[in-house]
Amino acid sequence: MTPTHTDLHDLTVAELASQLRARKVSAVETAQHFLARAHAAKDSGAFLDLSDDVTLAQARAADARLASGTAGALEGVPVAHKDIFVTRDFVSTAGSKMLAGYRSPFDATVVSRLADAGVVTLGKLNCDEFAMGSANENSAFGPVKNPWDVTRTPGGSSGGSAAAVAARLTPAATGTDTGGSIRQPASFCGITGIKPTYGRASRYGMVAFASSLDQAGPMARTAQDCALLLSAMCGPDPDRDSTSLDVPAEDFTRQLGDSIDGLRIGVPAEFFGEGLADDVRAAVDAALAQYQALGAKLVPISLPRTELSIPVYYIIAPAEASSNLSRFDGVKFGHRAHHYTDLNDMYRQTRAEGFGDEVKRRIMIGTYVLSHGYYDAYYLQAQKIRRMIADDFQQAFKQCDVIAGPVAPTVAWALGGHGNDPLADYLADIFTLPASLAGLPGMSLPVGFGAGHMPVGMQLIGNHLSESRLLNAAHCFQQATDWHTAQPPVRA
Repeated sequence: MTPTHTDLHDLTVAELASQLRARKVSAVETAQHFLARAHAAKDSGAFLDLSDDVTLAQARAADARLASGTAGALEGVPVAHKDIFVTRDFVSTAGSKMLAGYRSPFDATVVSRLADAGVVTLGKLNCDEFAMGSANENSAFGPVKNPWDVTRTPGGSSGGSAAAVAARLTPAATGTDTGGSIRQPASFCGITGIKPTYGRASRYGMVAFASSLDQAGPMARTAQDCALLLSAMCGPDPDRDSTSLDVPAEDFTRQLGDSIDGLRIGVPAEFFGEGLADDVRAAVDAALAQYQALGAKLVPISLPRTELSIPVYYIIAPAEASSNLSRFDGVKFGHRAHHYTDLNDMYRQTRAEGFGDEVKRRIMIGTYVLSHGYYDAYYLQAQKIRRMIADDFQQAFKQCDVIAGPVAPTVAWALGGHGNDPLADYLADIFTLPASLAGLPGMSLPVGFGAGHMPVGMQLIGNHLSESRLLNAAHCFQQATDWHTAQPPVRA
């Protein structure tokens, strides 16, 4: 059936791509539809930059390729980018006053690869400043509201991406995951998101937070959509990203629909202990029961160093951030203080004015743990425990094929609910940090609702380079359930 102008936003990426290829709707019509929705939803805080002229020009070019038979796999599909990816035609701020109004002379590799697949850029999405946060309240440009309840956080740092997809403002979005920043907001907003194996997607043009942890990934409503987007995003980039894996680009849709009969799902005891809210536990338990009904087998496992992931992450990530953010000094680009006495004072004033409180906090922590006399006691020890956490996963994968558990201990909390207590935000990352520290692929898929009718996500973690298996496991679940089709009450 040909979609009407009013229901294009209800199509998945796969459905929309099919309609575009069949010429049942044009890329320009599609772009106009989503631009109108994005403009109408400005109060959500999700979008930071929209440029109708740029988006429509890309859409017209997509229509020309569709007409000529030279279309890419995602030709004409609108996608919005987290504002941690630099873009030539849109402002790139990383959610920070430090980069307010900044325009990059080039596109990030992820952005250019999606463009090569035919994607039309819809705009740039709000995020925690320099991707530092778990609630999207650290952006210099204001918080993002969760479309399921506008008084609550959408999660972070990719909260703008998750909220925009959930509210049907965009069919899909890019996100980044350093310690859970794709998976946690996907869970809080009731959508699907995947962080691939570290090094799968190029980090070139992604404003750096913690270089040994940062990884790009897609956020959409279904696992099938994520597979389509991830196929376009990934691939080696050795000339521009030294951490890029020398692994050929892959079709992550190839296993979708394969039987999961006999799939061994590891269930870590540490993910279901004290601190996990009863409503989240109930939703995840029901999802695990559904997997059993599909033929999967549940295997009890242990990840004994789960609790250590919090101190390890919050030593390593700030240490790398303190180094990466040293480039923002007011000299080459970005904000510069207007009043200063000499060069050193310019550095001090610029960084004091340009960085928000959470970024300053992490820079100070990172500088401290790298300083003389503390490097061995903190940073070096954290790296050793990181290796042990990775080893725990390898031991677990001898018993199972994938690992499942909650994404976060609770559903989304109220905006400002953690007040001035950064530790509360840090503790909310306990289930997502271990996979990030081990460089493993992980994803979130919606599995029900908890308190306040807020979405609950389940996390699936795989061994290195097992994204296709994860995506198929999620796809099979979504074929048997309809949690991913639920729509929030707050929509444009």
